[in-house]
Amino acid sequence: MLAIFNKGLVNPPEELHSPASLKSSRKPKLPVEILNGFLSSNPTNAFSIGFEAAASLAYVPPQNPCTTYRRLFCGVDEIYCIFLGSLNNLCILLRQYGLSKGTNEAMFIIEAYRTLRDRGPYPAHQGADEGIKLFWGVAADGSVIVSDNLKVIKESCAKSFAPFPAGCMFHSEKGLMSFEHPRSKMKAMPRTDSEGVMCGANFKADVQSKNKQHATSWQRSQLGAARLEILDDRYFH
Repeated sequence: MLAIFNKGLVNPPEELHSPASLKSSRKPKLPVEILNGFLSSNPTNAFSIGFEAAASLAYVPPQNPCTTYRRLFCGVDEIYCIFLGSLNNLCILLRQYGLSKGTNEAMFIIEAYRTLRDRGPYPAHQGADEGIKLFWGVAADGSVIVSDNLKVIKESCAKSFAPFPAGCMFHSEKGLMSFEHPRSKMKAMPRTDSEGVMCGANFKADVQSKNKQHATSWQRSQLGAARLEILDDRYFH
């Protein structure tokens, strides 16, 4: 999967930029190049959806139907979800949310997301096994690129990329946030590649920086989510 959030819609953390990208023989690409390259590499079954000049989502159905993890794309009421992974307790969750048996994982995630976004409070998500890896980086024009395909990220963002931190979401207004520690600042830790070159940064919640002033209000409206990509007019996870 591939998600492109154009510059102006979101601003990536400064630490995700690597000065080495300017000196690398492989330069970062522009969003249109990245999207066209992704689609041309899968000409028979890839498709994409664009949101004017704000964002693009691209998706390739799984080549192996027997794979352990599901790969689904779904849109409901202008909320769009690319789901990668599996929900072993899907039947229980469908009963809990009052959804029909024909609801798949992506459709359920959208419904759960709307519930958590609009109603709350719910406990923060726990127990993800991180079986699906996700990466993000910065394109040539400063757009944010997200994909589960490391090769796509490297070719698109040169040295300005990193693994997307587990248990986090990237908010178009508030930036990178931890679900477990939503009021804590995200601490950047510089990372190097196998050649010893600076290559983006890893991020984790700095629990010591938690703002106690907002702790009580957040407890009244905690959010939960799965490891996925969601796009609507306010948030993407």
